[in-house]
Amino acid sequence: MTKVRITVVTRLDFNEIHGNADLGCSAKMDPVCGMFTEGQEFVTVGGDMPQGFCPGAFADIFRFISGLRFGANYPWMNEKGKVLACCTDGFRPVVFRLERIED
Repeated sequence: MTKVRITVVTRLDFNEIHGNADLGCSAKMDPVCGMFTEGQEFVTVGGDMPQGFCPGAFADIFRFISGLRFGANYPWMNEKGKVLACCTDGFRPVVFRLERIED
């Protein structure tokens, strides 16, 4: 069964993305996602969400996880079996590196 390693690359800061813009729909919150830290790693087995992973982020990156599990390579990446993917949180997105783990 193919595994995929998920590594947290970057947590983007709300203030760097939106500056002082009043978006009219944001509650008071930390400027970066508190679910993850840079360098944190998870492994998904059989496409299952790893324990402690954000369900919204997992739904966003799942298509790339599935692609890697079934042998996809992405032409915009320098290395086969790897891809960068991002959750779609419009306030505090997180970028992940996904890597196929060959058994």
